[in-house]
Amino acid sequence: MSKKIDLYSSSYSNYSLETYSEVRLETYGEDYGQTSWVSTEESHEIPELLQLTSDSSVLDIGCGSGGYAVGLAKRIGCRVLGFEINESGVKTANALAEDEKVSDLVKFEQHDASEELPYEDDSFDAIYSTDVLCHVPRRREVLSNTQRLLKPGGKFVFSDALVIGGLISYEELENRCPDGLYFFSPPGINEQLIQESGLKLLEARDTTANCALLSKRWHDAREKRKDALIACEGEENFLGVQRFLAGVHRLTSERRLLRVLYTCSK
Repeated sequence: MSKKIDLYSSSYSNYSLETYSEVRLETYGEDYGQTSWVSTEESHEIPELLQLTSDSSVLDIGCGSGGYAVGLAKRIGCRVLGFEINESGVKTANALAEDEKVSDLVKFEQHDASEELPYEDDSFDAIYSTDVLCHVPRRREVLSNTQRLLKPGGKFVFSDALVIGGLISYEELENRCPDGLYFFSPPGINEQLIQESGLKLLEARDTTANCALLSKRWHDAREKRKDALIACEGEENFLGVQRFLAGVHRLTSERRLLRVLYTCSK
């Protein structure tokens, strides 16, 4: 069995280090602390899919280090509440909101998306979650909770980077799960659970090609900075992350593992 690696906590806690910023810039073309498979084009399109305005109240499920939520508030002027299960991510996110002077618009809290959330019904105009639900148990309940929190007519956008598209070996499966929980989705299950939750599916878009591209860029950007990253996270962890990224690229480029972006409404 492969030894688990630290993928998310090291990225969140080292958010402000120049080396990690350089990796993000080379991977995505812009830096807002992301550790996902969201391309720059997709990140710019999400506000349009959510139909955000300066009057919007937005929930970010699995906010990570908060950079995307902070960027939305700065660009659009909307109010964003983000939550994350990882303590380092929440701490970094709130510090970033303070530094960027948007703490009046953006707040971050620590919650588990699989549990009942402490927010009232019909609280948000829009909800989004990028590459998070594949880590969360009880997806049926998560989607039903999202439906409860959305205002009538509100939009929900989420992505699933673990939709099974072909044969995957045990070794490949194990390598694709570096730390934490991972749930792989049979084709069609998200569509079924969306319908059962009471949400309406507007679009299911295959974005696997972007995942293949970003995983290769991320791997290569880290390889260029090998010595600096080993000094931060240790050689064993560095090599583990590199194996993970190479595995993601192989599976997605061969379309044995798919990524799908779902747009829903209430």
